[in-house]
Amino acid sequence: MEPATRRNAIQVILSEHRRLTSIVYGMLRVTDRMESSADSSDAMLMRAMFYYIHEFPEQIHHPKEERYLFARLRERTDEFDAVIEELGRQHEEGARRIEALEEVLTRYELEGADALPALRDEVNAYADFYADHQRLEETVILPAAQRYLTLADWVEIDEAFGANRDPFESLENEDNLDDLYALIVHTMPDAQP
Repeated sequence: MEPATRRNAIQVILSEHRRLTSIVYGMLRVTDRMESSADSSDAMLMRAMFYYIHEFPEQIHHPKEERYLFARLRERTDEFDAVIEELGRQHEEGARRIEALEEVLTRYELEGADALPALRDEVNAYADFYADHQRLEETVILPAAQRYLTLADWVEIDEAFGANRDPFESLENEDNLDDLYALIVHTMPDAQP
């Protein structure tokens, strides 16, 4: 019974990571497209992506990781305290990076093509940052959690992350975020459902 519960919580976390990865990939693709055209819908799409990152990973996913997954792992072992502290710093840094992306996008909207290199640099830096962050969680923290957490821990984590449910199900703005995600994914260049 414990492995099924454990697998459900982890599958939700991995699914949420895949969603964010698709948004980050979309940011890279939109930035590439901006090089060849001055379509104002690209800036709107980029803003929608930033909004999604701000509203879901920054406001919901990361706080749940810290409150449930990281906290329970700290209770069971101190072996990963330094990694957990680093991930906490990265969560804070991610929020700052999104603000920086919004600022450089505004500069692009006001200045045009001259500001595109700065936007591209910020998007690429965010993509690298996020890939490293995700890799640390998935290769260190999730295996450690599987090793150290108890069935009771997993039941709580499962509930927090909404195992076997859409991660947006318990949100007041569930429909809005789910619709936003669908819009972003289907509007991206080379969109793949």
